[in-house]
Amino acid sequence: MASCSSPSALALSFTMRASLPLALRQLPETRVPGARLRPPAACSSWPRPLLVSGLAAAFPSLAGVRRGTGRAPPLFRPRALMTTSQIASAAFTWGTVAVLPFYTLMVVAPNANITKRTVESSAPYVALGLLYAYLLYLSWTPDTLRAMFASKYWLPELPGIVRMFASEMTVASAWIHLLAVDLFAARQVYHDGLKNNIETRHSVSLCLLFCPVGILVHVATKVLSGAVGRSH
Repeated sequence: MASCSSPSALALSFTMRASLPLALRQLPETRVPGARLRPPAACSSWPRPLLVSGLAAAFPSLAGVRRGTGRAPPLFRPRALMTTSQIASAAFTWGTVAVLPFYTLMVVAPNANITKRTVESSAPYVALGLLYAYLLYLSWTPDTLRAMFASKYWLPELPGIVRMFASEMTVASAWIHLLAVDLFAARQVYHDGLKNNIETRHSVSLCLLFCPVGILVHVATKVLSGAVGRSH
């Protein structure tokens, strides 16, 4: 067997070191604790032992081995198409846009057949309900109920609700909730107006953003219309 100090061994050592990547050849002079493969003192040109951490730094695919998992991590990790903030923003925008055609028909053409058929549809409530359930799933945490029913009487408290609505996802889910309820109330006002031959355009318009005010105005309009009818 050739000695490690022989010209052939030294040439082989030099060739192996020259073939290593530049990142590995420039690693600090640090030996692996407990390593068995240590060259004799005479072999000064033998390639220096490399730390596993140094290999992992040069080759990220070995990070799993460095952590002791025994295998390298996957090359491609699945990523979410949208962040939670983007989902909340998109739901807020598209939910608002989805209900506008129904309000427009009830205000612009309340007596048209297309308006009557469209308002009877349950599609918007199903779509908003599914969207609301999805946002509620994303925003729900173990602390949600604790924040809602923080008092000793198991009643919602304002500070807890304020903390809960600090999340964009929670605000978006609450907005979809309001859109569905307001549209349903506006439809009830619209149907009541058709039944009793009462003007509902102003009331339906108010229901879009100020639903309780729109209902109140519709009741007042109904009372005034009845009083005017009885006076004639």
